[in-house]
Amino acid sequence: MTAAPLGGSYTEHAAAKINLALHVTGQRGDGYHLLDSLVTFADIGDRLTFAPSAQDRFTLSGRFAGELPYHDDPETGNLVLKARNRLRAEAEKTGKACAPVHIHLEKNLPPASGIGGGSADAAATLRGLVRLWQPNLDAERLQTIALSLGADVPMCLAARPLIARGIGEIIRPAAGFPSLCLVLANPLHPIATPSVFAALDNRHNPPLAIGDSPEGMPEDWISLMRHSRNDLQLPASRVAPVIHGVLDALSSAGASLARMSGSGATCFGLFADIDSAKDAAERLSHARPDWFVAETATLADGDNDHA
Repeated sequence: MTAAPLGGSYTEHAAAKINLALHVTGQRGDGYHLLDSLVTFADIGDRLTFAPSAQDRFTLSGRFAGELPYHDDPETGNLVLKARNRLRAEAEKTGKACAPVHIHLEKNLPPASGIGGGSADAAATLRGLVRLWQPNLDAERLQTIALSLGADVPMCLAARPLIARGIGEIIRPAAGFPSLCLVLANPLHPIATPSVFAALDNRHNPPLAIGDSPEGMPEDWISLMRHSRNDLQLPASRVAPVIHGVLDALSSAGASLARMSGSGATCFGLFADIDSAKDAAERLSHARPDWFVAETATLADGDNDHA
């Protein structure tokens, strides 16, 4: 564990991304899958700190720090460093010099868990370094950089309730979306996303039952959630059968809706209020101390929890 930078620093919250519904609607010729996804963001996540430094530095702390790479290899490196390098390269094309930076990542979310940890870290890196470096890059260029880092990074850059379509690059705000009280549970069984898609039987499923300008009252959004699905839940359960047990545990703890997020293995349970969610999380943590379990109140439309 290494201490985070202190003086003259900026801090960004990399919120856990929760796929409340995920419909696989097709597949492009280049292999990328087309998705319709209802996404929100939790009040828990990783935390990144950015500070001027004599040379580039990257340090890690937190429960899951030991599971991450420290290097910036284009194929296997840490997305935080890839985001730093990509933003610096684009800024320098405009004549903007980007000074060395010390980035510290407090890794609180399990990796490869279906809640966008790496993508959220990359997005937070872009936000934090834009604040530190002040590059002459407009929002459209920043979105392009985000997409080049991964299909989930643009929505994590927005970090608000939204509908994502295409491969994740077509984003519409989910107007009127409420804050939700959830329990997140992960059996700490990392799942490789390609293995889940490989186990998917049908890649051409109906989209979300919502128009191009999604908006509604809170109860409308809850109804949409209940009548939607995650098309990756069944194939992920084939890859990691323990997911069935996680969903059963959340339902037994009192969740009115239990579903897997993203490509797994994190699952969420919906509760009526934060006290109920906290009580369920405590009981589940006691029963399964080997799991990652946390209660969370997600962001509502109009909230902003970047810092």
